[in-house]
Amino acid sequence: MSPLPVSREEIEAALHGHNADYVELRIEENSANRIAYRGRELEDLGGSTNYGGCARALVKGGWGFVSFNQISDLRGKVALAVQQAALVGKGTSVLADVPKVEAVVEPQLRKDPRNVPLAEKKGYLEHYNDIVLGTPNIKSSIVGYGDSAKRVIFASSVGSYIDQSRVEVTCRLMAVASRDGDVQQAGFSVGRLGDFSFFEGMDEHVAVTASRAVELLDAPAVKGAEYPVVLDPILAGVFCHEAFGHLSESDFLYENPKMQEVMMLGRKFGQPILNIADGA
Repeated sequence: MSPLPVSREEIEAALHGHNADYVELRIEENSANRIAYRGRELEDLGGSTNYGGCARALVKGGWGFVSFNQISDLRGKVALAVQQAALVGKGTSVLADVPKVEAVVEPQLRKDPRNVPLAEKKGYLEHYNDIVLGTPNIKSSIVGYGDSAKRVIFASSVGSYIDQSRVEVTCRLMAVASRDGDVQQAGFSVGRLGDFSFFEGMDEHVAVTASRAVELLDAPAVKGAEYPVVLDPILAGVFCHEAFGHLSESDFLYENPKMQEVMMLGRKFGQPILNIADGA
């Protein structure tokens, strides 16, 4: 990625000299490419680059927050966060005693998607779309490709400075089959960190997915009832996310006194055999 229009020295200088107990800056740069087809129609093709960030300050127990999308006058943005914190800070600031961290984390790269022309990426996606639409009884498709490069810088008044970059490649595909008014679909979504090569060899995966949508046209209808089910790890994770993840979000609990009583630390849900761990 191109160098940010601000140096480490400027970022660190923007954090010092404020009448605050603690201040921090986060700065982010994103560049992305995207391609999408719906059936034979090219629905989206393009790229984007953007900058942004936020400043946070702690004064007498009160927090101030400023977001921005122009990386200029960083000191002024930190000062504004300090002013906001001072308006609400009426107590004492308490922070965990943690050591400062200095690190530069480079992206993990095998085959960098940034070195592959957009026309070549489009060609692969068209090929996979042809495989789907060439399958008997397939009526439509949704296929998409995306890659992104992200750089995030974190700096704080305690001396921490972390510069982390990552490159991602993603592909999603949906095959829609139809016969005699019955419509079925099958799809997948896959991604890799810093490796375009997986996207170059998905013919079999795409063909199997399209065939699965067609096979579902012959699947018997399920009668409404209670059944034991077996969930794969991905779907189980979705259920856990919806059932417990959203309920555990701080902004949700902060505004909901009743749920604060429900979601107390140590509260047990479900049967003892149920174990859920957050692996980030």
